[in-house]
Amino acid sequence: MDRLFFALGALSAGLGVALGAFGAHALKARLSPDMLAVWETGVRYQIVHALALLAVAWAATRWPGTAVHTSGWLFIAGTLLFSGSLYVLSLSGVRWLGAVTPLGGAAWIVAWLCLAWGAWRG
Repeated sequence: MDRLFFALGALSAGLGVALGAFGAHALKARLSPDMLAVWETGVRYQIVHALALLAVAWAATRWPGTAVHTSGWLFIAGTLLFSGSLYVLSLSGVRWLGAVTPLGGAAWIVAWLCLAWGAWRG
């Protein structure tokens, strides 16, 4: 499981850099400043939580257990829901997608708590 989380974290970080560059170069002239800021928020949080997945991979080797593994899956779900909804919102302008974003944020909060619990119990 540690290799999976490390690989997914590395891929997510690389994708975050690519999406950041895409936003800065290809979308700058196409999106309003507000929507570009939404895009950049998605990128920023994706990269932070990609690094969190790398931490989960390390933690899984040190304190293996359900809590640490759960945190990894919640970090992935949070990225898909939070950053993914912001990317789609930026490109489509469909405002109701903003209602999905907090679900991703909640998943990240629980992920951080699970990671802390796994370290504490380990």
